Amino acid sequence: MSEGYETVIGLTFGNTTSSIAYEKEGKVEVIANQDGDRAIPSIISYTGSDEWHGNQAKAQLIRNAQNTVTNFRDFIGIPYEKIDPTFNHASAHPVDKDGVVAFKLQTKDDAEPELLTVNEVAVRHLDRLRDSAADYIGKKIDGVVVTVPTDFTEEQKKTFVEIAAKADLKVMQIINEPTAALLGHVAARSSNKTGSLESKVILIVDVGGTRTDGAIITNRGGMFNVIATHHDTELGGYYLDEALAKYFAKEFEKKHKIDPFKEPRAVAKLFAESENVKKTLSNTSSATFAVESLSGGFDFHASINRFRFETTARPVFSRISSFVEHLVKSANLDVLDIDEVLIAGGSGFVPKVASTIAAVFDESVTNVVAPSLDVKAVNPNELAVRGAALQASLIAIYDQKEIDESLQSVVTVAPHTVKPIGVLTQDPENASKHIFVSIVDSNTPIPYRTSRIFNSPADAESVLIGVYEGEPEIKVTLLEKPAKTESAEADEEDSWDEDEDDEPEEVRSKLINHTTKLAEAGLKGITKGSQIEVLINITRDLKLQVAAREVKQGGVAIRGELAAPTLA
Repeated sequence: MSEGYETVIGLTFGNTTSSIAYEKEGKVEVIANQDGDRAIPSIISYTGSDEWHGNQAKAQLIRNAQNTVTNFRDFIGIPYEKIDPTFNHASAHPVDKDGVVAFKLQTKDDAEPELLTVNEVAVRHLDRLRDSAADYIGKKIDGVVVTVPTDFTEEQKKTFVEIAAKADLKVMQIINEPTAALLGHVAARSSNKTGSLESKVILIVDVGGTRTDGAIITNRGGMFNVIATHHDTELGGYYLDEALAKYFAKEFEKKHKIDPFKEPRAVAKLFAESENVKKTLSNTSSATFAVESLSGGFDFHASINRFRFETTARPVFSRISSFVEHLVKSANLDVLDIDEVLIAGGSGFVPKVASTIAAVFDESVTNVVAPSLDVKAVNPNELAVRGAALQASLIAIYDQKEIDESLQSVVTVAPHTVKPIGVLTQDPENASKHIFVSIVDSNTPIPYRTSRIFNSPADAESVLIGVYEGEPEIKVTLLEKPAKTESAEADEEDSWDEDEDDEPEEVRSKLINHTTKLAEAGLKGITKGSQIEVLINITRDLKLQVAAREVKQGGVAIRGELAAPTLA
């Protein structure tokens, strides 16, 4: 009998924010800390012997920056000589302690500063998160499922497990953030009965504070398969804050002839208020920037509208668009292959982030899920932790040995189809033509079994069903612009624009053509106009089995079997 775990939570330990969640009776609750924050800044600060966490620590960046540690998650398990301290210039700077990242901090009154390694800082942060969860649930936390970026190395994961153990947290499983976000999304949509369990190719973009991560995952009846990932550690919400901070700094300099970027405390004030402005502009069309004694003793008040913000941060939005396009190409896919885009991370609230990503895709083919585009969208900052909490609840009934065995590659790494597999059927719009209908989509994990029902020809008493592999094709159709009337031409001459584009419009559509025949099955003596069910079974040893039967009469199935060369 498995002992399992009694009280488990999901944990997202981000470079800028952390979250904890708990699943009970099918409902996930994101847990707030003692200050009421659900998105808890991953910051720790010291004033004398007082230790601050979360937003209380974040407030210390203005007056106590040298004693405040930020953006330390990505240093875990990384040697000092390989780290990038870019995001630590406005806080405690990392130093070398025997090859390990450390921070020189004054943690006690009237005492010499001490060197705290990044592992020790992480333990103290996890201690506070564990206490918040235990206070909310009212029980000791037995286990945790943790999310990490897809590029976290095995050494980083191992180090994190050791750190968590020192914080009295037993790591049951580590899962990547895009998969956790997708799990949280699919679970929410399934509970709303919106059909999120059908076969889809989903692109997840996690626009975090200091980095952006992306993944393309196939969802085949609830089975997730990651087919591509992409990372950019120089793209995130920080750069949107920076664009605003530079804009307001220029406005301040115009008025007072002082550059606030030359004063560290003024820079901290600029970034803190710019982040608030960004959040306000995510919900309203304008916002006010107000800081007392910004620099040189001068107060500063200004206003900005959403259009000005989007113009100011245009290079950042352009990089987000390029990031998504690169991710699609790296998977050898076309944008028309993507069924759904899920935007995660705190910057997912910014409307321009969502609209920029949506512009990459065809709105008639791809559904983009973000708060500004979909009222049913889950809080993008909580998607990953919700998924982690659900995963924790699913595996809590097993003991750790069983969980570890289930994570071995022989279980988690399954072969999958490379190309779609389907049949040719009569084109409903043209009876003289046949079209390819996919039954098994590409990137489907195997073994796999499914069926599809088709209408037989109205005058046929027998059918021969051929099963083929498909080859996707993108068809480009040029639409000529309508001829202009004389009045329209006259108006154009009066308002000539050198950028006027007379080129025909391109309309792209996705087709799947049949290529190699893999197997076939025939039926005789069927009722004219009846329905035929085609069953396809792909076995673990890469054999393709095909069966067909008449639905109305339950005819005897004729089977064919061939090795399927396109399976890998």
